[in-house]
Amino acid sequence: MTEAGIRIEGLRKRYGKGDTAVDALKDVNMVVAPGEVVGLIGPSGSGKSTLLKCLGAVIEPTGGRMILGGHTIYDDGWKIPDLRALRRDSIGFVFQAPYLIPFLDVTDNVALLPMLAGHPNGEARARALELLQALDVGHRARAQPSELSGGEQQRVSIARALANRPPVILADEPTAPLDSERALAVVRILNQMATQYHTAIIVVTHDEKIIPTFKRIYHIRDGRTEEEAGQGLSL
Repeated sequence: MTEAGIRIEGLRKRYGKGDTAVDALKDVNMVVAPGEVVGLIGPSGSGKSTLLKCLGAVIEPTGGRMILGGHTIYDDGWKIPDLRALRRDSIGFVFQAPYLIPFLDVTDNVALLPMLAGHPNGEARARALELLQALDVGHRARAQPSELSGGEQQRVSIARALANRPPVILADEPTAPLDSERALAVVRILNQMATQYHTAIIVVTHDEKIIPTFKRIYHIRDGRTEEEAGQGLSL
């Protein structure tokens, strides 16, 4: 991987000091290529949430190296001066709940981030409509979030994550509230978007319905990662 994607080398995170210190991440190593969707699984307390927060530049690791989109963002210290801009422009987030802004319509929910990044309103809305059409919710562009089904809301949240063309998307239990059909539809969409926009995607999940769809899986146990081949079932 030279130009884009995700590379994590020897990542560590320690909470506290001295006798009360807890090593949440001890030796995390991952590579996700552009256009690839990788699963991240592990029991509660294994370090999944801590890893996602480090990757999302929400908390600072204790050591190691992180490269996102071809840029070293952390190497035993932050290498990016503006972490808020990094999160806004280079990392898309998809959560278990869509977290759409209730008083904005669907288009403005998706266009908001590009607008905040300084793109003209017309350009941001055009990008939003392009993504909504690609995700088969273009016909809901003027709807309010409360008027959407759960599956439609999650599609809009994926469009929002892609709005600034980030090289990386971090998805945290994105299918947990959905039934099997809608959960598989979300994974299908993530794979399509990864391919179409050359985005590296990590999906943290406990959802047994979607785990067989990943071609590669990282298990995290006691703060360490192990890679294994997934089943890669067709969607």
